[in-house]
Amino acid sequence: MTAGIDPTVPPSGTGCVECDPGGGWWVHLRRCAQCGHIGCCDSSPAQHATAHFRESGHPVITSFEPGEDWFWDYTRETGVAGQPLAPPQSHPDDQPVPGPEGRVPADWQDHVH
Repeated sequence: MTAGIDPTVPPSGTGCVECDPGGGWWVHLRRCAQCGHIGCCDSSPAQHATAHFRESGHPVITSFEPGEDWFWDYTRETGVAGQPLAPPQSHPDDQPVPGPEGRVPADWQDHVH
């Protein structure tokens, strides 16, 4: 097993774990390759994926967007080779980006980092 990657752990859901309960929104989603935490990307207003790394020390994330299969190591600040993780590999194809539907403000581009 690659350090920071556990291929047996499923994702925590289909949206950002922190944004969803509070009615927030995100630009893109990232998945912790160690524990499956789904957080929003650094372009999103809340940047929960990076906050999860800082709090947990889990170093590797992967995209949770359909058709993307890259991995990133926060500690080395570089892309890394990964391995297939437990399904699903992304949020549902019909979930819009940014999302989720109905919560993204009309001026969302003014809120991204």
